Amino acid sequence: MRIVAGEYRSRKIEAVKGDTTRPTTDKIKEAVFSSCGSYFDGGVMLDLFAGSGNMGLEAISRGMEYVYFFDVERIAIQTINKNIKSLGVEEQCKVQQMSFQTSLQWCVEQQLCFDFIYLDPPYKLEILKDILKFIDENQLLRKHGKIVCESNNCLILDELDTIEFVKEKKYGITYISYYRSK
Repeated sequence: MRIVAGEYRSRKIEAVKGDTTRPTTDKIKEAVFSSCGSYFDGGVMLDLFAGSGNMGLEAISRGMEYVYFFDVERIAIQTINKNIKSLGVEEQCKVQQMSFQTSLQWCVEQQLCFDFIYLDPPYKLEILKDILKFIDENQLLRKHGKIVCESNNCLILDELDTIEFVKEKKYGITYISYYRSK
């Protein structure tokens, strides 16, 4: 895997060994960042189900100021930390090993609010609607913030108060759903 664009363009990062994670392909990564605005002018990101840290590190390379990485798998946390160190961006990252439920509750307790949220849970869990509802109810997305969800099915959710569905794209078996703050 590699960083596609920005300050760390073409730098290699490691994937999580084994089959506990499913890396986001360069094609999907480029499509996501092209749709969200290729570069950031600062901001804070939540990379939930972070895996190798691929998406959060790409965001840092493209100008994101700070990223919170959460994953439940110990091997994923070790890989994220190794990738962060290899890029020398330790001051821009917070990495924690927690379940997604605990991670989201921790964000609420810390009174965090995000400019960009990337959600890529294991497809079999089918929990994205519940996570979006939690983000909405707890107002974890800043004004003008964006959420991108990666899944294996259509994810159009219209009954949220502070977040609205924008569009969805399909790449093979992968659906990328885009939301933004209202």
